Amino acid sequence: MNYLETTNWLFNQLPVFQLQGASAYKEDLTNTLLLAKHLNHPEKDLKCIHVAGTNGKGSTSHLLASVLQEAGYKVGLYTSPHLKDFRERIKINGVEISEEFVCEFVAKNKSFFEANELSFFEMTVGLAFDYFVGEKTDINIIEVGMGGRLDSTNIITPLVSVITNIGFDHTHFLGNTLESIATEKAGIIKDSIPVVIGEYTPETKKVFIEKASRTNSDIFFASDSITENYPSALLGDYQIANKKTAVQTIRVLQQQGHYIISEENIQNGFLNVIQNTGLQGRWQQLKSNPKVICDTAHNSHGLKIVLNQIKKEKFEALHIVLGVVNDKDLEDILPLFPKNAHYYFCKPNIPRGLDAEILQQKASEFQLNGKVYNSVSNAYQEALKKSDKNDFIYIGGSTFVVAEVL
Repeated sequence: MNYLETTNWLFNQLPVFQLQGASAYKEDLTNTLLLAKHLNHPEKDLKCIHVAGTNGKGSTSHLLASVLQEAGYKVGLYTSPHLKDFRERIKINGVEISEEFVCEFVAKNKSFFEANELSFFEMTVGLAFDYFVGEKTDINIIEVGMGGRLDSTNIITPLVSVITNIGFDHTHFLGNTLESIATEKAGIIKDSIPVVIGEYTPETKKVFIEKASRTNSDIFFASDSITENYPSALLGDYQIANKKTAVQTIRVLQQQGHYIISEENIQNGFLNVIQNTGLQGRWQQLKSNPKVICDTAHNSHGLKIVLNQIKKEKFEALHIVLGVVNDKDLEDILPLFPKNAHYYFCKPNIPRGLDAEILQQKASEFQLNGKVYNSVSNAYQEALKKSDKNDFIYIGGSTFVVAEVL
């Protein structure tokens, strides 16, 4: 199979949460452990930082990778989802895994995958770990796909575990209280391995302290302990918390003494994060006059901060290109959006995209009014057509909406 056929097979062979939702979630790590054994346990040969959290785990992972690259290390980076190409998920020093490696890995292991009905996540984690071991990386930043306790990545023993924050997302898998979601994420805290918490609430702090005490893990609360705010190429207001989380994690690595990381490495890592890692879709400006910003925030915790940041912008009229996936709690997110904006409703081009008509109807209940468009790009083109140069266009609601405008 060529690269396109290989990735199509990966996406379509078995349920994929990204496309289908609930049916892709596995109840335990049996399959991942089976695959790890088949691949000669690559996870045992990797030095890792494990990053979980409702929001900010992608940005935090990229910040950490960038700082370690600046310090001269060969850094593996595993993140999800991708925006345009599957290979964005697996990088070393900002360079994506080759199409050839993906094809060869799948071809070599396909019969094992099929015989054991492995999920997309399990195969992708196996691919990343196998690739990083073969390339002899110095350190790897491993982002959790969803949750933590049952995530396919949770077979590693990291140097440090990181939990960025807890908000309401994927509640049908992780529970519908902050405590239950925090408990799932705290599943990545391992015996005697330090853990960094980015942001917390009274409910989640208790969960983290209890788990860290059971595992005898040192616990660091970045929002309390880090006062520096280094400038960064990532401009979203929500990056302030992510930067603190990354700095605290670097401080733990420095204390451990395995990696030499200078203040200059941190400063340059933050400033050069986009060119070092290729991160996209975080308060990313696509145009000026009118100013166009896209952002992958897709739950109330993330959207609150982004929509607040829009309020600080100077503009004459606000245009919002909005699309979501069908498992979003619209009652939770729609009240956050401004009523005085022009809306362009659309459906991201994936099976679990929510029909734009349903979104429009629901939005109208919150006095958010606008027309329906048959694609994200048509909605965006129309917003451009109707905007004056002093207007502001925001594109968001879903990672998959942003993917279609990049």
